[in-house]
Amino acid sequence: MSDIAVRDQSDLAATVDRARALLDDGDYQAALMLSSGAYDNAKAAVTFASRVKAGEQLIGKARRMQADALLIESRAKIALADQVDEAQASGVMAGQGRPKNIPHENVFTLEDAGLTAKQLHEARQLRDAESKEPGIVERAIQARVETGMEPSRRALKQAAGHAIGTKTATNDEKGDQLYETPIEATRTVLALESFSEIIKEPFVGKAAILRPLEAAGYDVQISDLVDRGICTQHGELQQVGDFLLSDPGETVGTDIFTNPPYGDLANKCLAHALRVHQPRKMAALLNLNFMCGFDDPDRRYVMDENPPSRVYVFTRRLPMMHRDGWSGNIASSQMNTGFFVWERNEDGSYGRRDGSFKVIRVDWKAFENAEALPPGAGGHRAPMGFAEAEDDFSRTTPRKTTDERVDEEIQRAILWLKELEPFDAAALRRGIGVRDSVAVAIIDVMSGLDLIKQGEDGMWMPTGAGMKLTADANAHEMVQAWRAGRAVAA
Repeated sequence: MSDIAVRDQSDLAATVDRARALLDDGDYQAALMLSSGAYDNAKAAVTFASRVKAGEQLIGKARRMQADALLIESRAKIALADQVDEAQASGVMAGQGRPKNIPHENVFTLEDAGLTAKQLHEARQLRDAESKEPGIVERAIQARVETGMEPSRRALKQAAGHAIGTKTATNDEKGDQLYETPIEATRTVLALESFSEIIKEPFVGKAAILRPLEAAGYDVQISDLVDRGICTQHGELQQVGDFLLSDPGETVGTDIFTNPPYGDLANKCLAHALRVHQPRKMAALLNLNFMCGFDDPDRRYVMDENPPSRVYVFTRRLPMMHRDGWSGNIASSQMNTGFFVWERNEDGSYGRRDGSFKVIRVDWKAFENAEALPPGAGGHRAPMGFAEAEDDFSRTTPRKTTDERVDEEIQRAILWLKELEPFDAAALRRGIGVRDSVAVAIIDVMSGLDLIKQGEDGMWMPTGAGMKLTADANAHEMVQAWRAGRAVAA
């Protein structure tokens, strides 16, 4: 069977070579006929070789010949489409609905050109895509081969359609640039990166990132330019406003996890985030082209002056992110994307001084059932782990205990009491921006210090001692003394 397969591939290779020679000689009809047949035969050869579990080398060779045949076929179609258009323009070929306009003996038809109406339409699409992005046909075919995918006519058609659609969409069609983030992207990053317990999502859209974050245990502060009535799992409505005009206030330093608007807005929004909001950590889904470019000062600020620490490159393209309201064909993605992760240094800068960052290739398919890292760890781990080092994050910030979080937040909690009516753990959590577990622990400490007391309705109120405390009170020392006393009593 192996000898037969090798002989068949040899014959197929000879056919592809003849089709290429005909294309070079300008015999586009013959080149189209031979290359189309070679494509179909190569596709059948790949299918057969896969079924009989032939070697990868044999399958790969057949797939490369399929790719070569498809490229020749595409170029022949484009050349024939040019000939048809020239003939119609010069009046020697009948256009659609015009056969009587030309004397019968001079009529030159699509059938004479070797194309069907459908093939002519597809050929014009390929030609227009090549005109807008020279070389896209060959790149699209080779990209499929390099990733082990079939170089199919359908995939090439989608690539051409995407190139045309992407370039011709108007600003009005793009609207507010809502492209919902695939859950596969968010799930992958959450399995590899841990963030502070509270995260900002300033471009919440329709909650595509919000819901996976909440499912992983994060509390999320949400906002967007457009009010879509999105709320968190705690019922807190999104804020509405232009992020470029936002002032973080008390939320400065809070981590950010988002998919910003693309184009020039991405530069502006990410630069504003680093300059003004100063997140301890920020993750943003971006086109890999974001790593390039030097003309835009905001791009230089976020990639050169304050570069990311890591970029997770999706080796398998993410599912297509069609813009909100899209009613056209559902295409596969032709965009290479990655999650860029910035981490703030102690001096307030981001990334390495030399501007370098780590590029990590990940396949989102491998993380479809992966568990998210616990919130609050603030670190990351490599995509591949080993049994003896399951919990070995390469942490830049160690995970904080509940007691450490209480020490950090107790002063703000005490000051917050002075303007308050009866409250519970949920109200405290929202008031000072902490997780439920930390809010409960703070209430336990303040109760132990007799700063608050619980009423019959289960709500808490400040005591006289609590109301007398001032902003200058050393809450940390009070907490440490109380813990020491409790430990002695135990």
